[in-house]
Amino acid sequence: MSGKPRPKIVMLTDEYLAVLANERGSSPHTLRAYARELHSFVAYLVETFGAGFEIKRIEHKHVRAYMATLYDKGLSKASSARALAAIRSWFKWLAKSGHVEQSPAALVATPKLPKHLPRVPTIEQMNRAVDGVSEDFAAWPERDRLIFELLYGCGIRNAELVGIDLKDIHWANDAILVRGKGRKERYVPLGDAAAQALRAYLPQREGRLQAANKQAEALLLNAKLRGNGRLTTRSVGRIVKALAIANGLPAEVHPHTLRHAFGTHMLEEGADLRAIQELLGHERLSTTQRYTQLTVGQVAEVYDRTHPRAK
Repeated sequence: MSGKPRPKIVMLTDEYLAVLANERGSSPHTLRAYARELHSFVAYLVETFGAGFEIKRIEHKHVRAYMATLYDKGLSKASSARALAAIRSWFKWLAKSGHVEQSPAALVATPKLPKHLPRVPTIEQMNRAVDGVSEDFAAWPERDRLIFELLYGCGIRNAELVGIDLKDIHWANDAILVRGKGRKERYVPLGDAAAQALRAYLPQREGRLQAANKQAEALLLNAKLRGNGRLTTRSVGRIVKALAIANGLPAEVHPHTLRHAFGTHMLEEGADLRAIQELLGHERLSTTQRYTQLTVGQVAEVYDRTHPRAK
């Protein structure tokens, strides 16, 4: 007994998700998010217009109508903006592949988002947190200190951190090879503090592997050496949060907070914005420029407190 043929619009969605996974090297998190958003959008189109709805007949008003349903469901502007970004990306691929002449989603305005600047710990707070990693709060102090040193000292993403293999440490050049979004590779400097933490961790890593009669490519291992031994991004998030709270940092601190702190503190200390862009692996300088907002805010605070004309 054969099932119903799948609508072409559904097949095009799955084809695009396969392109994201196999050709663009999108992360599992991105793939899940895009699959969720696109399947929801396509389900709306099929329910509204029928399974045989031609992709070329979709107009910007249909995209706008779908966005209206998201607002009616109470989705935040940020969630709605993410949905629209996925739909735009899909239509861009459809246009490039010849399935549509142009993207109708390009005519739909992105919801205006409130500008929330991330709360970034001060340099003193970060130093205290990194130096405060100890057996009292950490299950594997040497590994967990290295996590903090690499996230804050190198400004890398959580996914980049857990993706580092032992062979990616280039001692001769004092650098680490990391793989960013879209599998783009870059080298980040291995600072003295991170190198010291790495030297303290490596013998313990080797000792645990030998005791378990195992081998592993991953630099950072989970404590019980489950699976291939590689630490997961979720575990890193838990470790960072627990140690941050234990050392007096806000409860909302997560691995990306340390990356923001890296960029912000370098800027405060006079680093060139383009150098920070290179270190963070940002494709656009405008992404890096978000860190200047933090510094401008701090400057304004000093002005308000000290300048006689501001009182």
